[in-house]
Amino acid sequence: MTEPVSTEKWVEDLQLLVRDAEALLNATATQTGERIQEVRARAEESLRMTKERLTEMEDQALERAREVATAADKYVRENAWQSVGIAAGVGLLVGLLLRRR
Repeated sequence: MTEPVSTEKWVEDLQLLVRDAEALLNATATQTGERIQEVRARAEESLRMTKERLTEMEDQALERAREVATAADKYVRENAWQSVGIAAGVGLLVGLLLRRR
């Protein structure tokens, strides 16, 4: 069974695909013929659209990360003592686990 692919890995793969497609388009720039020009035009349009989508996805991910960070900050500020207690408990657990080794 295959593991689910993370969004980060998917974005990296998509960026690699875009770079490879750009290299291919550059390598075939000197090729002539109506069919080649048609295929190149379609590939360039697909590449442009993919870059736009990738940029949108990155922007959305950054916005979501900002929202999560803001919510976490707000929670910690509103529940400071509870947050300190949780952090102390987690630290105690980690200390106990490391001590066993």
